[in-house]
Amino acid sequence: MSPAVVVLLLFAGLSEAAGRILPMVARRSGKSRTFASGVLLAGGLVEGAVFALWPLTAETLAGLVQSAPPPGSGLVWTPGLVAPLLLAAVLAFPLLGPLFHLLLFVEVGAGLAGPLAAETGLGWWAAAGCVAVAGVGLGVSVEAVRHLVVRISAAKAPESIA
Repeated sequence: MSPAVVVLLLFAGLSEAAGRILPMVARRSGKSRTFASGVLLAGGLVEGAVFALWPLTAETLAGLVQSAPPPGSGLVWTPGLVAPLLLAAVLAFPLLGPLFHLLLFVEVGAGLAGPLAAETGLGWWAAAGCVAVAGVGLGVSVEAVRHLVVRISAAKAPESIA
């Protein structure tokens, strides 16, 4: 993975985290800017890592679909594939375009399906299915962890004695 792709994935992760985490942090009164910055940075790193894992997970699923997966060089992100992902992450802010956000993720997934189909020998639709299952699986697991962390942090919050 080139350094440009890593930077784009980190920016996409940070932007996605800002759209998903900051509204949750903003609803909690009494949280410092340092806390919000730390949560944002940690969330951005996690989101960036999940974005980076998307092609690898799709390729692993494609290998499970085939009886004997062909040796390949590995499906990797390119700057052309990451650019729409960065735009989708920017649009992750609530009420700023959730449907457009979803459509851009579908477009990114379709962009990943072509190289996956070429590398594995699967048909385009089967590769698109692997990409979709990988994306949904990663998204659901990150969302579950995000809500778990919010619940745990809410349970540990001290009560005010007013």
